[in-house]
Amino acid sequence: MKPAEADARPREQRSLFGEILDWMLAPLLLLWPMSVVLTWLVAQGIANKPFDRELGEMVRVLAKEVSVRADAGVNSARPQAVFKLPAAAAEILRTDEADDIYYQVLGLRGEYLSGDSTLPVPADEDRAPPGEVRFRDETMGNETVRVAYIWVNVQERVHERAPGLATDAPLVQVAETLGKRSRLATEIIKGVILPQFVILPLAVLLVWLALARGIAPLNELQQRIRKRESSDLSPIDERQAPEEVAPLVRAINDLLTRLDHSMRSQKHFLADAAHQLKTPLAGLRTQAELAQRQIDAGQHDPQALKKTLQQIARSSQSAAHMVNQLLAMARAENQQQASQRQPVNLARLATETVRDFVPRALEKRIDLGYEGPSDAAVARHPRGPQVLGHALLLRELIRNLVDNALQYTPPGGTVTVRVIDDPFGQVVVLQVEDSGPGIALAERELVFQPFYRSLGTEVDGSGLGLAIVREIAVQHGAEVTVADAPTRTPAPGTLITVRLPASAVAEAAPAISFESAADSSRSTSGSPAPDPA
Repeated sequence: MKPAEADARPREQRSLFGEILDWMLAPLLLLWPMSVVLTWLVAQGIANKPFDRELGEMVRVLAKEVSVRADAGVNSARPQAVFKLPAAAAEILRTDEADDIYYQVLGLRGEYLSGDSTLPVPADEDRAPPGEVRFRDETMGNETVRVAYIWVNVQERVHERAPGLATDAPLVQVAETLGKRSRLATEIIKGVILPQFVILPLAVLLVWLALARGIAPLNELQQRIRKRESSDLSPIDERQAPEEVAPLVRAINDLLTRLDHSMRSQKHFLADAAHQLKTPLAGLRTQAELAQRQIDAGQHDPQALKKTLQQIARSSQSAAHMVNQLLAMARAENQQQASQRQPVNLARLATETVRDFVPRALEKRIDLGYEGPSDAAVARHPRGPQVLGHALLLRELIRNLVDNALQYTPPGGTVTVRVIDDPFGQVVVLQVEDSGPGIALAERELVFQPFYRSLGTEVDGSGLGLAIVREIAVQHGAEVTVADAPTRTPAPGTLITVRLPASAVAEAAPAISFESAADSSRSTSGSPAPDPA
């Protein structure tokens, strides 16, 4: 299976209850065998202690029976270790029915004196001071034995008989098989482990019940949300949710608040759109009924019929413009479409848009001009000035700015579109300046609201143009400002400036000087561009 096909498969839904239960039971089931091993080791230590004590007593009893004898004088004779096993001690070694007991006695020079000669001798590193009992594990044949051993302190006895003569110490060892020890350790293990077989399932059941009780508030929260009406977007009460779930509830409340705001905005927008569309549609219906009555009455006045048809055309044009504006607003609010960005030549978009509006500007006797890189400059440097964005939306932004300027500029006025580059390559500035009535300072923020029109104007518009501009600018991370036009005209005019972040690709392109007479032009709808000379 390909990786893409594997990623396309729906991910299996996971249960929070099962996830928590797994993480609680997995350590418990892992610790149980560790507990068994530790219990076995502790049981071995507990089982060894009493039998080691008994084995140590045996080796001490045998050590007391070792004596030293010197036969031939002080200077020539060497002392000899002598061992005689009493009948009582021999009886002790033979009375154990559960295990086999071995013993061994070695003389001053390691010579064999008594017992089992096959019993291994302690290693040099296991040697202990005389009189100290030590224990070790050994193997005799195929059987493991526990050995207690002691080096008998006989120096005092030798010095009494032969002062100044140095001797070694006799070795006494007693070994015992591990039968009793193993049985005792097994009994301890059974006494500890067997109850765990009852406790472990009970613990799992208690964990299950506790976890089910613990997530019960989540089920209650789920039920409260499910019982809500679809129109109820009020916040969820955080106090009725567990503290650990409170961040999730706050996030849901934030989502509900934003959703409520979005739905209110959509309802308001739809209500305004319906109200705005009602006027041209009502005009269409009225003019159509008027024409129908004229025909039914036998009136065949061509001028009256022509006037009625003109009114119908204007009303249909107004309705079509409103619909186009609504569609543009929907495109501007489409986050997915706005996210599909690519480098766009803003100067090329501006020049193409100005050309599209030239017939309308000529019809209204308005001087529509463009200031920025000329066609020749754009042809030489097709990359710049560039912004990273969606070409269709940016074209819609420029169209709405130009359309708004043409609507509010009286005949004989001027409308200028400018594209200005930042010499540091940070932004690209788009300006649309007109010689219309201007926008009052108190209304410069209100004009960006949908369906808002400046007071005191008789212009028939949809009230969506600047709202679309603001929405597209926000989608592209741009800044929109409104100011009075710097031109000296009887009216204050309006200057709308859009500052868009420059594309990083444009930094590698050759620089274009927008102030150069050879590369800059102002093309107008009424006259050709001035001679650069």
